[in-house]
This record gives sequence, C-alpha cells and structure tokens, in this order.
Amino acid sequence: MHDLIPFIPGSISNVWGSIPYLMPEIYLTILFIVVLVTDLIFGRNSEKLCRIIACAGILLVIHKDYQQIQLLFASGQVNGSFLFSEMLLLNRIAIDFKFIIDALAFVLVLYFEWDNRLSSDRKGLSDLYSIVIGSILGLHLMTMAVNLLSIYLAIEMVSIASYLMVAYRSDNAFSTEAGLKYVLFGAASSALMLYGISLLYGLSGSLSLFSGNLLPGLIQANPLAVSFAMVLVLIGMGFKLSFVPMHFWVPDVYEGASTPVTAWLSTLPKIAAFALLINFLRPFIYYTQWNAFNFRLTLEVIGIITMITGNFAAVLQRNVKRMLAYSSIGHTGFALMAIVTYSSTGITALTYYLAVYALANIGALALATYFANVTDADDVDAYKGLGLKYPAASVCFVIILISLTGLPVTAGFTGKVFVFSAVYGVYQQDHNLWLLFLMITGALTTVVSLFYYIKIPLNLFLKRTEILKNTQEKSYNIIILSVIICFLLVFIGIWPDMLFKLL
Repeated sequence: MHDLIPFIPGSISNVWGSIPYLMPEIYLTILFIVVLVTDLIFGRNSEKLCRIIACAGILLVIHKDYQQIQLLFASGQVNGSFLFSEMLLLNRIAIDFKFIIDALAFVLVLYFEWDNRLSSDRKGLSDLYSIVIGSILGLHLMTMAVNLLSIYLAIEMVSIASYLMVAYRSDNAFSTEAGLKYVLFGAASSALMLYGISLLYGLSGSLSLFSGNLLPGLIQANPLAVSFAMVLVLIGMGFKLSFVPMHFWVPDVYEGASTPVTAWLSTLPKIAAFALLINFLRPFIYYTQWNAFNFRLTLEVIGIITMITGNFAAVLQRNVKRMLAYSSIGHTGFALMAIVTYSSTGITALTYYLAVYALANIGALALATYFANVTDADDVDAYKGLGLKYPAASVCFVIILISLTGLPVTAGFTGKVFVFSAVYGVYQQDHNLWLLFLMITGALTTVVSLFYYIKIPLNLFLKRTEILKNTQEKSYNIIILSVIICFLLVFIGIWPDMLFKLL
C-alpha cells in the first residue's frame, strides 16, 4: 500500500487533466440524472417533459462533440489524446462516430412516441428515455475504449440498457420472450469475452492495448493459447456487430422488440461496435512483429460468410422486421470489407457507409411502424394494395429500400462504391485473394438483396387485395421523417462531400 502513495498525485493530476476532454460524456451523465429525477418527481405525467429534456440534452451533447475537435487542435493533439491513464483514446475517428451516434439517437428519441404499440404501454415512455441516455453514454465509451477493462465495461453498459429496451413492453409476451433470449445470449457472450480478456491478461500481464507488455507478452506466449483468447474476445464484439456465427439472436430479438427499439439495436450499437473494433485492431496492425493471430484472414472469412448468410436468409422471410434483421446481418458483413483494408480510405468509407445505412434502416423501420399503426400490418403479404392508398409512405419506402440495396442515385450506392474502391485499392497492392473473394461476394449478395427488398414495393403497388383493414389515425410525423430521410439519402448520395464536411 505504501508503495502506491508516490503515484497518487500523478494519477489525480491525470484524471483532472482528462476531464476537459470528456465533456460530452459528463453532459450525458447529468442528462441521465435530470431525466431520471424528472420522471421520479412528475410520475406518469412526465413523459413529454422527459422527451423534451432528452432531445434538448442530446442537441447540447452534439455541440460538445464539435467542441472536442477544436479542443484537440487547440492542444496540439491532432492525432488524439489518451485519457484516464490510457483507458480511453479521444481522436477524430471517435468524435466522428460519436457525432453519428448522437444525431441518429436524436431522431430515434423523437420516433419512440410515434409507435402506437410502444407508446400505449402502461408504464409510459419516461423510463425508456432515461435508459436511452444511459445507453448513449455507453456507446460513447465504446468508441473511445482502448483498454481491455474499459472495453468490457463499455460493452456491458450498452448491453444492460439494450436488455431493458427489448423487454420494455412487459405486458407483451413476445417482447418479454425476446428480452429473455437477448439476456441469456448476451450473458453467455459476455462471459466468453471476459474469459478471453482474463487469458490475455494472464499471458501478458497487461490490459492496455497501446502500452505496457500486452503485445510483447502475447508474442512470446503460445500462439494457440493467444488465438483461443482472441477468438473469445471477438465473440463478445461480434455479439454487438451480429456477424456470423454471433448472429443467432438477431431475428427473434428484432422481431419481438418494439419497432423503434429494433431501429435502435440495428444501428447505434453496431456503429459503436465498429469503432471499438477499429480501436482494438489498430495496435496489432501497426505492431510489425505481430504474427500470433491473423485478424485480417479471420475477418475476411467472417465477412464472406456473414454476407451470404444474412442476404440468403432474408429472401425466405415474410415478416418485415425479421427480413430487415437478416438484412442488417448482411450489411454487417459488407461493412467488414472496409475494416479489413486496414487503411484510412477504408475507415472513411466505413464511416460514410454506416451513417447512410443507419439512416436508411431507421427510415425503413419507421415506415414499418407507420403501416403497423394504420393497418396493423406486420408481414409483407399484408402490404398488398396499400401503395395507392398511402402513396407518400409507399414511395418513401421504395426510395429507402433502393438505398439499402445500393442502387443509383442514393447514398447507399455511393457508400458501396466507396467500400469497393477502398478494398480494390488494397487488392491492387498486395493481390490478396480473400479481398477478391470479398468483393465478388459483396457484388453477388447485393444482387441477392434485390430479391427480398423488392417484395415490399411489389406488394404495395403491383398486387391487389379485396379486403383492406379499416384505417386508423395516420402517423403524419413518420411521413415527415421519412420524406426528410429520403431527401438526405438522395442528396448525400449525389453530393457525398456534404456529409464529410459535417464530420
């Protein structure tokens, strides 16, 4: 104990010096407390007030994200700054991902109330808003975590919030079942990841990715033991990314959860998990002596299998949310193409691709909510003949699906071009056959995706039914959101530089 006393002043100084770089996270912590206390004080009547506070707070956090960029430049730390004794790394990539997460979170917080099934829950939505804010804080930490301990804590923070969100509709047996499955699978993957981390620590005596003895220690250890530990750690990250074989929970959980929660799970945790994967891989990529575990080959194989599994399984689905769940798995495999390039061009392409995919996926699920609200339709077959009755929603749905497929002139097409260009650029340098297989698989599965995405416009406009369910109150807010998303997908697709200027 006495040996640690000389280090205490330096540790305290390091903590105080890190706080100015963590202002968005501090504001999120305060926002979480404010929303929680508001709910406690005003009870069920606090729903609208909590929603207003949450939205205003997220906008303030977005402003603080921008200020972090200025802070890095002002302090001369353009390449990034380590925080809290190298537990976190704040750099431009982390800030870009945090901005995307916060902007999409703002849209999703608005969207929660527009789902009739979710908003009609007897508990109200006040508790959900506080859970959401806590989840955003965990997502922020995921984008910056560079220590095995901080990585695990950030993932667990997001996981706990996700469990609560999935099972939020406690009066719905399907939602409760989905929540239980998610908790069980999540606990198992978390335990495996923690075991992998303990093995890495036992083999190296260090938890820090960028300093200490982690990499030198692992090089001297048994390669088989190191590979086993790395696989276990990737299992934990793969649970959030939902790549094969860690995808098995996705269809049931996405279908059972409320549609806005499905939109949340299919976008924000996935974006943060990709940022976390970048942080995790970087030290191994640039350490020239590393040869204990081939991350590139592993992720290339996973990417190919994930694209094939996700897209071909989606063809067989009739439920819209379940189809979009498998589609989400396929998009994860495609995004892994950008990761395995190990290049700045690949990271830029990944950032753009994830942003436009998440925007389109939120739009698709919002429109699924719209049709569920007005006609109680959940399956593709129930969309028959609705195209002419609800033309605005149907046309928006088609544009969004075109972007998800990756057809011109949408942002989805531009994003796929960026990813293919990044992969092809690396392939020209080292002629890695697995990169060639990735590009071929990406192109073929894009064609396959047409077969399931086209089911929705086919039923909306080209098929007829004699029986149409009585129309309930129309969700005009969702129509407005969908029109805005369609405009952004076309605008950013034609002028992609406009997105990069924001980041």
